[in-house]
Amino acid sequence: MATLTPQATALLVVHLQHDIVSPHTAFGALFNPQAVERQVVSRCAQAMSLVRSAGGLVVPLRIVFKDDYSDLDPSLPLLQMVEQAGCLKESDPGSQIVAEAGVDERDLVVTHQRPGPFSGTDLHQQLQDRGIRNVVVCGVATNASVEGAVRQAADLGYDTFVLADASSAAAPAAHEASLESMGLFARQLSVAQLGEAITPSDASP
Repeated sequence: MATLTPQATALLVVHLQHDIVSPHTAFGALFNPQAVERQVVSRCAQAMSLVRSAGGLVVPLRIVFKDDYSDLDPSLPLLQMVEQAGCLKESDPGSQIVAEAGVDERDLVVTHQRPGPFSGTDLHQQLQDRGIRNVVVCGVATNASVEGAVRQAADLGYDTFVLADASSAAAPAAHEASLESMGLFARQLSVAQLGEAITPSDASP
């Protein structure tokens, strides 16, 4: 079992936004069924609470674009889909993180425009400034921005983990295949194991 020093640990919570996880939205039509079945939002919220309570850093991630998409680089098919669907615009409620995630004023909310949250942002510097060595990732979708965040964090030298039971993809097979692929870059934890791993050493039994 891994042991995570709370003050050196950041939890990256990937894209729990209405346009991605809520039903009857642009990407929600694709991702909502598995997110609901796997209770991803509530499990992410539980993980966020565990990390905060232990003294770690919670980093909710939002992928959001200007209303005219002038900051969207359509070089990726995934981002072409965003523009075609007309979603994830800064002024639209669909770009906001769902209330059930329980974002807190203590959290470091990071907005980005590429699937990987370290691209084009100061996230790496923010984590370095706080002495973060461990990065834990959860959210939607496992085989897209969750895996993207894991690979970037590992490349940057963080000890990287993925919360397997707090992540989902459009289909179970895609989720499982991504977890297998990420095994080369990160270790898997459940939310319960995260709670055990990050409990401060001086906590009461």
